[in-house]
Amino acid sequence: MAINIKPLADRVLVEPVAAETKTAAGIIIPDNAKEKPQKGKVIAVGDGKKDEPLTVKVGDTVLYGKYSGTELKLDGVDYLIMKESDILAIV
Repeated sequence: MAINIKPLADRVLVEPVAAETKTAAGIIIPDNAKEKPQKGKVIAVGDGKKDEPLTVKVGDTVLYGKYSGTELKLDGVDYLIMKESDILAIV
């Protein structure tokens, strides 16, 4: 499915990975106790700033801060839109 969102400047659209539903020991985690994911896949990127081209590209898996970005929902899917500086690493 193609996304009709084109981030501006140094912004990046990220789809967070699903939160863990079970611990390594097999304990099921209830919805209200799940931690907010800090890992996601880059869906779209802006053009960058004049003196600062973007280093992430579509398809990269990235790590970001727990409270980074602005949440938005499009066609029933949750996304985050954030500045590239909020991204901590590419994995």
